[in-house]
Amino acid sequence: MPVARFTRPRLAALLVAGTATVTLSGCGYNDFQRLDEQTKASWSEVLNQYQRRADLVPNIVATVKGEANFEQETLTKVVEARAKATSIQATPELVNNPEAFNKFQQAQGELSGALSRLLVVSENYPNLKANQGFQDLRVQLEGTENRITVARNRYIKAVQDYNVLTRSFPTNLTAMMFSYQTKPSFTVQNEAQIATPPVVDFNKK
Repeated sequence: MPVARFTRPRLAALLVAGTATVTLSGCGYNDFQRLDEQTKASWSEVLNQYQRRADLVPNIVATVKGEANFEQETLTKVVEARAKATSIQATPELVNNPEAFNKFQQAQGELSGALSRLLVVSENYPNLKANQGFQDLRVQLEGTENRITVARNRYIKAVQDYNVLTRSFPTNLTAMMFSYQTKPSFTVQNEAQIATPPVVDFNKK
Protein backbone atom coordinates (compact mmCIF):
# COMPACT_ATOMS: atom_id res chain seq x y z
CA MET A 1 0.00 0.00 0.00
CA PRO A 2 1.48 3.37 -1.00
CA VAL A 3 2.32 5.70 1.84
CA ALA A 4 0.87 9.20 1.56
CA ARG A 5 3.58 11.79 1.28
CA PHE A 6 3.09 15.45 2.11
CA THR A 7 5.17 18.27 0.82
CA ARG A 8 6.34 20.90 3.27
CA PRO A 9 3.83 23.52 2.03
CA ARG A 10 0.98 21.04 2.39
CA LEU A 11 2.12 20.01 5.87
CA ALA A 12 2.32 23.66 6.84
CA ALA A 13 -1.19 24.31 5.54
CA LEU A 14 -2.58 21.30 7.44
CA LEU A 15 -0.81 22.46 10.60
CA VAL A 16 -2.27 25.97 10.27
CA ALA A 17 -5.75 24.57 9.62
CA GLY A 18 -5.52 22.26 12.61
CA THR A 19 -4.23 25.00 14.87
CA ALA A 20 -6.98 27.37 13.71
CA THR A 21 -9.64 24.71 14.38
CA VAL A 22 -8.39 24.10 17.92
CA THR A 23 -8.00 27.83 18.58
CA LEU A 24 -11.46 28.72 17.31
CA SER A 25 -13.06 25.93 19.31
CA GLY A 26 -11.22 26.99 22.44
CA CYS A 27 -12.24 30.63 22.00
CA GLY A 28 -15.93 29.92 21.67
CA TYR A 29 -16.38 30.06 17.90
CA ASN A 30 -18.61 26.98 17.90
CA ASP A 31 -20.54 28.33 20.87
CA PHE A 32 -21.25 31.52 18.92
CA GLN A 33 -22.70 29.47 16.08
CA ARG A 34 -24.83 27.38 18.43
CA LEU A 35 -26.18 30.31 20.43
CA ASP A 36 -26.80 32.36 17.31
CA GLU A 37 -28.95 29.57 15.88
CA GLN A 38 -30.71 29.25 19.25
CA THR A 39 -31.47 32.96 19.22
CA LYS A 40 -32.85 32.79 15.69
CA ALA A 41 -35.07 29.84 16.58
CA SER A 42 -36.37 31.61 19.69
CA TRP A 43 -37.06 34.76 17.69
CA SER A 44 -38.95 32.78 15.04
CA GLU A 45 -41.24 31.42 17.75
CA VAL A 46 -41.91 34.95 19.03
CA LEU A 47 -42.87 35.98 15.50
CA ASN A 48 -45.12 32.94 15.09
CA GLN A 49 -47.08 33.87 18.20
CA TYR A 50 -47.32 37.54 17.21
CA GLN A 51 -48.65 36.43 13.82
CA ARG A 52 -51.16 34.14 15.51
CA ARG A 53 -52.43 37.12 17.49
CA ALA A 54 -52.59 39.35 14.42
CA ASP A 55 -54.66 36.71 12.63
CA LEU A 56 -57.20 36.73 15.46
CA VAL A 57 -57.77 40.48 15.35
CA PRO A 58 -59.96 40.69 12.20
CA ASN A 59 -62.43 38.16 13.63
CA ILE A 60 -62.50 39.96 16.98
CA VAL A 61 -63.11 43.31 15.27
CA ALA A 62 -65.84 41.84 13.06
CA THR A 63 -67.61 40.39 16.09
CA VAL A 64 -67.39 43.59 18.10
CA LYS A 65 -68.68 45.66 15.18
CA GLY A 66 -71.97 43.82 15.54
CA GLU A 67 -72.48 45.34 18.97
CA ALA A 68 -74.49 48.55 18.76
CA ASN A 69 -72.88 51.70 20.18
CA PHE A 70 -69.56 50.00 20.91
CA GLU A 71 -66.84 52.54 21.69
CA GLN A 72 -65.58 53.37 18.21
CA GLU A 73 -62.31 54.90 19.36
CA THR A 74 -61.27 51.65 21.02
CA LEU A 75 -62.09 49.64 17.90
CA THR A 76 -60.23 52.07 15.65
CA LYS A 77 -57.11 51.90 17.81
CA VAL A 78 -57.07 48.10 17.57
CA VAL A 79 -57.33 48.21 13.79
CA GLU A 80 -54.63 50.88 13.51
CA ALA A 81 -52.32 49.11 15.96
CA ARG A 82 -52.63 45.83 14.04
CA ALA A 83 -51.88 47.59 10.76
CA LYS A 84 -48.78 49.20 12.26
CA ALA A 85 -47.53 45.97 13.85
CA THR A 86 -47.95 43.91 10.68
CA SER A 87 -46.42 46.58 8.45
CA ILE A 88 -42.95 45.98 9.93
CA GLN A 89 -41.06 43.27 8.09
CA ALA A 90 -39.90 41.08 10.96
CA THR A 91 -36.98 39.29 9.32
CA PRO A 92 -34.36 37.30 11.31
CA GLU A 93 -31.94 40.18 10.65
CA LEU A 94 -34.18 42.44 12.73
CA VAL A 95 -32.61 41.08 15.92
CA ASN A 96 -29.26 42.55 14.86
CA ASN A 97 -30.67 46.05 14.34
CA PRO A 98 -31.42 47.70 17.72
CA GLU A 99 -33.30 50.64 16.19
CA ALA A 100 -35.55 48.48 14.01
CA PHE A 101 -36.03 46.03 16.89
CA ASN A 102 -37.16 48.85 19.17
CA LYS A 103 -39.72 50.05 16.62
CA PHE A 104 -41.02 46.50 16.33
CA GLN A 105 -41.30 46.26 20.12
CA GLN A 106 -43.23 49.51 20.32
CA ALA A 107 -45.66 48.45 17.59
CA GLN A 108 -46.37 45.11 19.27
CA GLY A 109 -46.72 46.86 22.63
CA GLU A 110 -49.30 49.25 21.17
CA LEU A 111 -51.30 46.31 19.80
CA SER A 112 -51.15 44.60 23.19
CA GLY A 113 -52.46 47.75 24.86
CA ALA A 114 -55.22 48.29 22.29
CA LEU A 115 -56.44 44.70 22.59
CA SER A 116 -56.31 44.86 26.38
CA ARG A 117 -58.45 47.99 26.35
CA LEU A 118 -60.94 46.40 23.96
CA LEU A 119 -61.38 43.40 26.25
CA VAL A 120 -61.88 45.66 29.27
CA VAL A 121 -64.42 47.81 27.42
CA SER A 122 -66.29 44.71 26.21
CA GLU A 123 -67.14 43.91 29.84
CA ASN A 124 -69.56 46.85 29.72
CA TYR A 125 -71.62 45.21 26.95
CA PRO A 126 -73.83 42.32 28.14
CA ASN A 127 -74.52 41.13 24.59
CA LEU A 128 -70.81 40.66 23.93
CA LYS A 129 -70.34 38.87 27.23
CA ALA A 130 -73.13 36.51 26.21
CA ASN A 131 -71.79 36.05 22.66
CA GLN A 132 -70.20 32.59 22.55
CA GLY A 133 -68.24 33.41 19.41
CA PHE A 134 -66.69 36.44 21.04
CA GLN A 135 -65.90 34.52 24.21
CA ASP A 136 -64.20 31.79 22.17
CA LEU A 137 -62.08 34.42 20.42
CA ARG A 138 -61.26 35.95 23.79
CA VAL A 139 -60.04 32.60 25.11
CA GLN A 140 -57.90 32.13 22.00
CA LEU A 141 -56.47 35.61 22.39
CA GLU A 142 -55.65 35.12 26.05
CA GLY A 143 -54.00 31.79 25.24
CA THR A 144 -51.96 33.45 22.52
CA GLU A 145 -50.85 36.22 24.86
CA ASN A 146 -49.60 33.53 27.25
CA ARG A 147 -47.70 31.85 24.41
CA ILE A 148 -46.20 35.21 23.47
CA THR A 149 -44.97 35.66 27.05
CA VAL A 150 -43.36 32.20 27.06
CA ALA A 151 -41.75 32.75 23.65
CA ARG A 152 -40.46 36.18 24.63
CA ASN A 153 -38.92 34.79 27.84
CA ARG A 154 -37.14 32.07 25.86
CA TYR A 155 -35.83 34.67 23.44
CA ILE A 156 -34.64 36.88 26.30
CA LYS A 157 -32.75 33.91 27.79
CA ALA A 158 -31.20 33.01 24.42
CA VAL A 159 -30.07 36.60 23.87
CA GLN A 160 -28.68 36.79 27.40
CA ASP A 161 -26.57 33.65 26.82
CA TYR A 162 -25.30 35.00 23.50
CA ASN A 163 -24.46 38.44 24.90
CA VAL A 164 -22.63 37.00 27.91
CA LEU A 165 -20.48 34.98 25.50
CA THR A 166 -19.86 38.11 23.43
CA ARG A 167 -18.68 40.14 26.41
CA SER A 168 -16.74 37.50 28.37
CA PHE A 169 -13.00 36.86 28.12
CA PRO A 170 -11.54 35.23 26.06
CA THR A 171 -14.58 34.75 23.82
CA ASN A 172 -14.87 38.52 23.46
CA LEU A 173 -11.68 38.33 21.39
CA THR A 174 -13.41 35.93 19.01
CA ALA A 175 -16.38 38.29 18.90
CA MET A 176 -14.11 41.17 17.92
CA MET A 177 -12.29 39.06 15.35
CA PHE A 178 -15.52 38.06 13.59
CA SER A 179 -17.46 41.27 14.32
CA TYR A 180 -20.06 39.53 16.48
CA GLN A 181 -22.21 42.17 18.16
CA THR A 182 -24.50 41.89 21.17
CA LYS A 183 -28.14 41.38 20.26
CA PRO A 184 -31.02 43.59 21.45
CA SER A 185 -33.60 42.18 23.84
CA PHE A 186 -36.99 43.30 25.10
CA THR A 187 -36.50 46.34 27.30
CA VAL A 188 -37.66 46.90 30.85
CA GLN A 189 -39.71 49.88 29.66
CA ASN A 190 -41.42 47.70 27.06
CA GLU A 191 -42.20 45.01 29.63
CA ALA A 192 -43.74 47.62 31.95
CA GLN A 193 -45.83 49.06 29.14
CA ILE A 194 -47.28 45.69 28.23
CA ALA A 195 -47.89 44.68 31.85
CA THR A 196 -49.74 47.89 32.77
CA PRO A 197 -53.52 47.48 32.41
CA PRO A 198 -55.38 50.21 30.53
CA VAL A 199 -57.43 52.78 32.42
CA VAL A 200 -60.97 52.86 31.11
CA ASP A 201 -63.56 55.50 31.94
CA PHE A 202 -67.01 54.19 31.03
CA ASN A 203 -68.53 57.56 31.82
CA LYS A 204 -66.51 59.22 29.07
CA LYS A 205 -68.69 60.23 26.13
